Amino acid sequence: MIKKLLVLTVAALIGAGSAMAQGFLSKKKGSLIGFSVNFTDFKTPSEIKATSLKDALKKGDWHKMSEMGWGFSLLYWQGLSNRLDLSARYNGVFTDFTRSSYDNEYSNEFEAALHARALTDDHTLNPFLTAGIGVGDYGKTWAPYVPLGLGLQLNLESTTYVFLQIHYRVSLDKSALDDNLFWSLGFTESLSSPKTPPPPVTVPFPVVERKDQDDDGIVDSVDACPDVKGLAHLNGCPDGDGDGIADKDDKCPTIKGIARYNGCPIPDTDGDGVNDELDKCPAVAGVERYNGCPIPDTDKDGVNDEEDKCPALAGVKENQGCPVVKEEVVKRVNVAAGNIFFVSGSAKLLAKSFKSLDGVAAELKKDTDLKLSIEGHTDNTGSDKVNQPLSEKRARAVLDYLKSKGVEESRMQSAGYGSSRPVADNKTAKGRTLNRRVELKLTY
Repeated sequence: MIKKLLVLTVAALIGAGSAMAQGFLSKKKGSLIGFSVNFTDFKTPSEIKATSLKDALKKGDWHKMSEMGWGFSLLYWQGLSNRLDLSARYNGVFTDFTRSSYDNEYSNEFEAALHARALTDDHTLNPFLTAGIGVGDYGKTWAPYVPLGLGLQLNLESTTYVFLQIHYRVSLDKSALDDNLFWSLGFTESLSSPKTPPPPVTVPFPVVERKDQDDDGIVDSVDACPDVKGLAHLNGCPDGDGDGIADKDDKCPTIKGIARYNGCPIPDTDGDGVNDELDKCPAVAGVERYNGCPIPDTDKDGVNDEEDKCPALAGVKENQGCPVVKEEVVKRVNVAAGNIFFVSGSAKLLAKSFKSLDGVAAELKKDTDLKLSIEGHTDNTGSDKVNQPLSEKRARAVLDYLKSKGVEESRMQSAGYGSSRPVADNKTAKGRTLNRRVELKLTY
């Protein structure tokens, strides 16, 4: 019987750690009073000394309960901390055990003990270790002892506790008391109702009616345009032209623009198609190739440089922006051109030409803006193979002479046309004479 009880107790202690209480109120117990039924075995420990504990466990050589001293206990139990309790108990033992000549039938025992629990008190099953000090009268002799043992606590809603305890009680006075085994099963009740923790405070969330009258998915409380369906990234406002600027802030809500112009396009003040940010002449209509400025007129003659053949020299529109050569100068040069003579069939100038050419050089040096075009011509006598190069050489001979008189070559050009441009009939001697000529054309 004792062996079976030991096995059951050990099994219960092994499984206790995994059982958690449900609905318990505290990790530490309060003050408890209770009652237990006990059995004290005064014989087995002394007899084990003669053999061994191993043999006793193996053979089951334990005294029967009927041979033990049975009794009861009055208990006081107090939680000291989450895992430590203090108990005081009175044991009444019905036994004939005595080490004196006095016949004994009942013994009184008083104990105080500490109990170290494996778990906090909010678990259903909780194993614990016990150590304490006690004293009992056995016959007419009082003897002290030390109870050491194991226990198992069953927690029933933190008000009722059931305790199973097994102690090996070490005698401190062998002349009056032997070591003994003590078995106890009892219960305790709390002296006061366990403190019920206050119920959690529930703060009701205010019910907020979230209106969205324009049905754009943005509630009116945060919708900057609650009456018009809009876009989330514009705080509920529409953007009709899609330029990223809400219509309420867009000064040009139907035309795409930019933020720095309040939703309007970059302005073009002069309406020339070049916006003011790129237009170097924003108040005057111009063209893109001149960065919004008008085509320049360098000489300020009213003919722009792109149409002006003399962009640096003021002229007249009728002459493509160039000045008109004075009529008297043209006449003098034409007269000089009629007095240019060459050796027949040659490009060599005759000396009688020099005075006329000197006059032409003087006119060119007097007006340095003048330019001269020299054209050589022949009659149709002979072949073009001869006439063409001859006309070119004669024109060049005139240019070289004028150059020798100080006229810059860059202001002159020469060309020969052979007999291709007659001014008279080549069938007559007079006509052929007129066709053999050098023409001098002044321009700016």
